[in-house]
Amino acid sequence: MNDDLAALGARIDRTNELLTRMLAEVAKTPSTHAIFVDAGYLYAAAGRLVAGTEDRRAFDLDAEGLIEALIDRARSVFADSRLLRVYWYDGARRRIHTAEQQAIAELPDVKVRLGNLNANNQQKGVDSLIRTDLESLARHRAISDAVLLGGDEDLVSAVEAAQGYGARVHLWGIEAPEGRNQAEPLLWEGDSQRTLDLEFFKPYVSRRTAAAYEATSGNRPTREDVRFVGAQIAAKWLASRGREALVELLPGHPYLPGSVDQDLLVEAEGLLQYSLRGQADLRRALRDGFWDHLQAQY
Repeated sequence: MNDDLAALGARIDRTNELLTRMLAEVAKTPSTHAIFVDAGYLYAAAGRLVAGTEDRRAFDLDAEGLIEALIDRARSVFADSRLLRVYWYDGARRRIHTAEQQAIAELPDVKVRLGNLNANNQQKGVDSLIRTDLESLARHRAISDAVLLGGDEDLVSAVEAAQGYGARVHLWGIEAPEGRNQAEPLLWEGDSQRTLDLEFFKPYVSRRTAAAYEATSGNRPTREDVRFVGAQIAAKWLASRGREALVELLPGHPYLPGSVDQDLLVEAEGLLQYSLRGQADLRRALRDGFWDHLQAQY
């Protein structure tokens, strides 16, 4: 009898030791978050908020700048977490990327997933794609937190699926001029809610008739021209902000805080007298030039 009790005690001690090791390993594992963007909701809600219309043809969306602003905002919310990637869900005829979707797909840390567009330009299959990714990432413990920017009630099942595997789902919405643009059942299921307001979207949405510069008003600058301008602006930024600001900025590479990125864009367009809105390759060259100069000075 005593031998049986001793053996049982030894097994319990062994089990406790294994649990202690497992908990220690979990504690050392950094948390990870991902951002899931329903582009249909984003275009409609942001377009109505800033440009007064949901018609994509009536306004320009600086998707690259907006994605970086979302990453920056998530970094401030999940301070001790690393970004897995941004998932961008949109619709396309026969699931063939448009030029704009292709440019977004080429951005670092961004995965574009396409559903179909029907004859009425309505997205089909996007909700199921979001659910599949959310559930899979949560099930494999690839993420601990998910930011979901969307408003459709059909996303409730996606939220429930991810939560069922232990992930926390944070619903981000876009300010509505009146009423709500997110379904109440969806809001009920989220672990937290956050609303992005007009000021957040203003730098990234503009009516096409009110562009600051017309891209066709002059010759398109080369990538090297734009990179050089980025370096010029970086030198000016460093002279005015100092090395302390540089030390704070460097850990975020290759991303710039939204305010810095917007100031960089506006100043570059002024120097070039050319619009960089919607031109992902030139925007990237601008940031490369900015970063290259700063890193050379560190």
